[in-house]
Amino acid sequence: MTLNSKIPAGPLDKKWESYKSTCKLVNPANKRHLDIIVVGTGLAGASAAASLGELGYKVKTFCFQDSPRRAHSIAAQGGINAAKNYQNDGDSTYRLFYDTIKGGDYRSREGNVHRLAEVSANIIDQCVAQGVPFAREYGGLLSNRSFGGTQVQRTFYAAGQTGQQLLIGAYQALERQVALGNVTQYSRHEMLELVIIDGKARGIIARNLVTGELERFFAHAVLLCSGGYGNVFYLSTNAMGSNVTAAWKAHKKGAYFGNPCFTQIHPTCIPVSGDHQSKLTLMSESLRNDGRIWVPKKQGDSRKPNEIPEDERDYYLERRYPAFGNLVPRDVASRAAKERCDAGYGVGASKQAVYLDYASAIERYGKVEANKQGLSNADARTIRELGEGVVKEKYGNLFEMYEKITGENPYKVPMRIYPAVHYTMGGLWVDYELQTTVPGLYALGEANFSDHGANRLGASALMQGLADGYFVIPYTLGNNLADDIRTKAIPTNHPAFEAAEKEVSDRINRLMNIKGKESVESFHKRLGKIMWDKCGMARNAQGLKEAVEEIKALRKEFWSNVYIPGEVKEFNPELDKAGRVADFLELGELMCLDALNRNESCGGHFREEYQTEDGEAMRQDDKYMYVAAWEYKGDSQFEMHREDLNYEVVHPSQRSYK
Repeated sequence: MTLNSKIPAGPLDKKWESYKSTCKLVNPANKRHLDIIVVGTGLAGASAAASLGELGYKVKTFCFQDSPRRAHSIAAQGGINAAKNYQNDGDSTYRLFYDTIKGGDYRSREGNVHRLAEVSANIIDQCVAQGVPFAREYGGLLSNRSFGGTQVQRTFYAAGQTGQQLLIGAYQALERQVALGNVTQYSRHEMLELVIIDGKARGIIARNLVTGELERFFAHAVLLCSGGYGNVFYLSTNAMGSNVTAAWKAHKKGAYFGNPCFTQIHPTCIPVSGDHQSKLTLMSESLRNDGRIWVPKKQGDSRKPNEIPEDERDYYLERRYPAFGNLVPRDVASRAAKERCDAGYGVGASKQAVYLDYASAIERYGKVEANKQGLSNADARTIRELGEGVVKEKYGNLFEMYEKITGENPYKVPMRIYPAVHYTMGGLWVDYELQTTVPGLYALGEANFSDHGANRLGASALMQGLADGYFVIPYTLGNNLADDIRTKAIPTNHPAFEAAEKEVSDRINRLMNIKGKESVESFHKRLGKIMWDKCGMARNAQGLKEAVEEIKALRKEFWSNVYIPGEVKEFNPELDKAGRVADFLELGELMCLDALNRNESCGGHFREEYQTEDGEAMRQDDKYMYVAAWEYKGDSQFEMHREDLNYEVVHPSQRSYK
């Protein structure tokens, strides 16, 4: 089946404007009688709930954390993109649109991406009005820095904690609506089932994670803002609680899953230090803005980095991609690091790392500062101290974090970095209105697949989450709810709620009754190893076929030998985790099937059989220029539907950053 994305007719740059002018509206009095559920309170969820509450809808928010402020969006470091062209360096809405399409290796939908670029500028104004403390130049103007895959400076930031500051802005807007009575907040609640009545999403079953009780909630529409599924790999930069459960339950109830194999590997993470680790730490991509990446020119060189002279260093990104240098997109930078390490040029004890060096940036900034202060003959030490001061102001908390974790001072010695799982471009398939294939069910932010194609450009996740929540869903939701104003609230003793709750209860009891020998964590770790080895930075048909069988066997073992302590009707984090890992064990299989089906390399999906002579991704546009949207048909059974991608404005070409 070919899917309809509902992209409005007309020229690309007029589609959103014309949609907003002609979509159906719900009058203010009717909004007060419509209930909306928002699952997840990160940037997409908090901004959507705040905006819809402001419009007058009755909103209920759910998060499994003890406060909406603990959503994983808080961990985002480097910045948020917007086409404001403050630097006067040639940026525009079109250029942001083009960079995003090209960065995603021509596997994203033009209509959605252009809309994202259009509303990006509004996001900055919205956040400044909320008091988000973006970095500013000396004169008070908002500051910008560069990010991968672009040749302009369009990334707004707040030191290395942009996500935290943006989330506090959205959270304050949300709390205002809570105080006004427009939003009811349910913390420590996890959505475990979607309730569908007469073909429409009409509510959820959630587990109160403190008491263990199952609770029923009705709504006229359900918004999933539950983030990505990178933790399927066990080791990732995601928060430990990040999971796929809400999206997966929706998938099993009929929502198609789009491009599940498109995973982003982030090039700048602190390398794995041993088997004891349960997560990895990201060093913001903004560090590639000023840092230079290199390895020794000699294989197996065990000298300390500061002992290796300049002419014996290989700045391999600058060598291979002169036009973009250290700022190539994430997928390109990650593969280049892997290639160097695999070839024997890696550094550190594990030899699975490369250097990210700030020496020349510190010297450059130091000289500028010395000039500013009129120090015409400043010595090397003064220049260094001045330069370190500037770097500290821009990236200080990131450098502190690195030193705490590794015990090394990155102002004095280069950081060691290596790629790690970070973001998922795949997610629930949605149309232009952000509605899934289940009417009344929407997916926003990282939970949907729509804007990033096969590779997300750095600093675009925050942009998409806030665009969806503040500026898109208030229009598109109303367009559909306008036909629902006569639907009265459905009581939660309706048979569909009864059946959904029984389904959840039976599943939990089945898990608790296994009483096996192995911990939930050990199964998660084993799944992660299969996924990383065979569906990670590089994939091939043989490995993917093996992975599918290995995951099936692991799932069978999980359902016969997992050990979950404690009781159902109590606070039981191991039970919560078991449910999430059970879902990852099903998702992992679909990811491998999707990767096996896509016989090409594009963006973060690198099939070893499909590469150019110089090791770059080789797309097959004639065969795979589509979104793969998978329908759940039962255990290990999935049917693929397509959404053909039509490029009216951008003409797909071999991506080059040289």
